[in-house]
Amino acid sequence: MRITDIQACEVRPGRLVEWTLSPAAVKAAVRTEDARPPAYIQEMHIRRAKRLRDKGLFVPTWIGIVFDMRGPLDLDVLQEALRAWTARHETLRSGFRWAGESGDELRRFTLDAGEVALHREDAGDFPDGGELSRHLENRFHTVADALRWPNLIYAAVLRGDSTSVYMAFDHSNVDAYSLFRLPADVHELYTAGLEGRSPEEPAPVASYVDFCELERADADRVVDGHPAVSHWREFIQRCGGQLPGFPLDLGLTAGEPPARQRVLCEPLAGPSEAAAFEAYCRPYGGSLAGVLAATARIVGELGGPQVYRTVVPFHTRTKSRWSESVGWYVGGVPVEVETDLCRTFPDALRTVRAELKAHRALASVPMNRVLSLLGADQTTDPDLFSAVSYIDTRAIPGADQWSEQRAHGLIRPSHSDQVFMWVNRLPDGLWLTSRFPDTDVADKVMRLYTERLRDHITSTV
Repeated sequence: MRITDIQACEVRPGRLVEWTLSPAAVKAAVRTEDARPPAYIQEMHIRRAKRLRDKGLFVPTWIGIVFDMRGPLDLDVLQEALRAWTARHETLRSGFRWAGESGDELRRFTLDAGEVALHREDAGDFPDGGELSRHLENRFHTVADALRWPNLIYAAVLRGDSTSVYMAFDHSNVDAYSLFRLPADVHELYTAGLEGRSPEEPAPVASYVDFCELERADADRVVDGHPAVSHWREFIQRCGGQLPGFPLDLGLTAGEPPARQRVLCEPLAGPSEAAAFEAYCRPYGGSLAGVLAATARIVGELGGPQVYRTVVPFHTRTKSRWSESVGWYVGGVPVEVETDLCRTFPDALRTVRAELKAHRALASVPMNRVLSLLGADQTTDPDLFSAVSYIDTRAIPGADQWSEQRAHGLIRPSHSDQVFMWVNRLPDGLWLTSRFPDTDVADKVMRLYTERLRDHITSTV
């Protein structure tokens, strides 16, 4: 599904109903203790939010989704579907409190699945879509926040012929893949409820909380001198002592606070062009390699540095047991490509293929663990680096229904000097979403980059 901000996904008027965990469920949860630790990515996400908040900078921490359901809706059945889905995924029932002698230790608590209950509020009629959009965004900012619990909120905008379902979560509990599965999961649970049958659920879903414990135990065995630490250290040194930023001028002034950001969502190729691009790039690693190769060439064409450096997110669902689990299963891989070696597109593809082959395994070592060993301060900026993400979503259950359901992944506004780009392969082609500093220079650069990337893709056809 396309990723965008809430202002660009056509919020339509209607009667608004909201849910979050019930007071009784919250009370039961905070009385519990859970010895399983946070993942490194979770812990640093929360610590960064606290550090920025203490400095007076509020940066939202949520990600979300919206999709439509047809016809008049049975609110009680939808509420039960949302409750059952929430109970199924342990990380959504799990939070953290500050503890320890210094009050600086994160300790987990987890609500039992049988105690999950939702509280429903009727927020009233919103005849204006703009007003509704602003209300929803503000609610997501304040409820789906890293520094509170529960940190999820669901909403339904009711109309006579359809209902728009919004779901927002603090990023510590979900990644993009988790969100993409949501429309099919909720539709299945809702339909089963209407028909009075048990939903199709072949096996219990594995817990991200268990994954956090396993990953952290492995990561804690990584010490200075480990190959991953050595490579990241050398990579950062070659970046001038910091993680890579965007390689082209964005019109920023050194020493200024992090810039407010804006979002651009653009098509890159239709279905047939996307298929031809994938076929062309497959011998070199597929469309991700193609996007990185094209980007390296564009950086050279636009007068950027001789070496293009970025961080590429890869999922860490390396075992099938995690495939249906909701959580933040993401690791980072440092990538650097000499633009002089990219005189032709096949040259660039070969260079990128070698880079990814050499360093893909680094995603299994949590980047936040490595940066801690390197003594890096990871709490100074909402985004520590610029990145390029690629996901082929076509095999996700329900993907062929997203267009009809008006489904969109939702990203929050932010303040950052970095650029984050998501390239998604959808049933209707390739789409690029970019979040970047809201300056005139950055806007022109990102639009030019998008045009050049589109040209590189179509040239392979």
